[in-house]
Amino acid sequence: MNKMLDAIPSLPVADWVETLMDWLTEDFSSMFSFIQKAGKNSMESFTDALLYIPPVVFILIVAIIAFFATKKKFGLAVFSVVGLLFIYNQGLWKELMNTVTLVVFSSVIAILIGIPIGIFMSKSRVADNIIKPILDFMQTMPGFVYLIPAVAFFGIGVVPGVFASVIFALPPTVRFTNLGIRQVPKELEEAADSYGSTGWQKLFKLELPLAKSTIMAGINQTVLLSLSMVVIASMIGAPGLGRDVLSALQRAQVGNGFVAGISLVIFAIIIDRLTQSLNKKKY
Repeated sequence: MNKMLDAIPSLPVADWVETLMDWLTEDFSSMFSFIQKAGKNSMESFTDALLYIPPVVFILIVAIIAFFATKKKFGLAVFSVVGLLFIYNQGLWKELMNTVTLVVFSSVIAILIGIPIGIFMSKSRVADNIIKPILDFMQTMPGFVYLIPAVAFFGIGVVPGVFASVIFALPPTVRFTNLGIRQVPKELEEAADSYGSTGWQKLFKLELPLAKSTIMAGINQTVLLSLSMVVIASMIGAPGLGRDVLSALQRAQVGNGFVAGISLVIFAIIIDRLTQSLNKKKY
């Protein structure tokens, strides 16, 4: 039996992928170069703008947002103040701002791409059947693998980090948008149809508002997945707290690694609670 299996010629899948990547990087090099330069300039400008804000003012702004987002409760606001002061005290403020930039850009891009795809899937059974396996593939593929095409297209730095983060964080927004719209009661859709609503009117005035809670849950997951890619993206030169974690790992500096890691946890808790608070119903 083994001889029969060995007689089957090996498929040159790796060679096919190499050929595809060579074709993409050579024929679209000017486009990738433009995206790399524009993205780098945009993200550096965003980080500079964040660093221009005095840390005390930034911390107060976050605390005020947390206070009102949690319906005037002090828990998250106090935690934000203490946590951000700790990060500043440890000399990791610039790294935190670089991390904020990476998370903001990758999350916004993933949401802008993910919601329209989710809407498209909810409207087309064919699209749903085609895109679902692709999302399964994207979610089961280890995050490290996304670094390979990112480096091939954009070199090293923050832009390939955002590229890899977008691919890794995109599926939840697509899935939850699709799910939220499909969960809209058929009776309400039939009522909208009976009143002569157009497709766009039904989408924006009925389906998206009713699916908002589910879509926001997907956005929350996308933001957290973007943050989880910070350490992995640091392997290809993306700045931020992940670089400090990686550096501590390479030099076996347990203390520095713990401080950078706990700073990431503080930041993750703040953005997680903020996005969850925005999704709570008003009574």
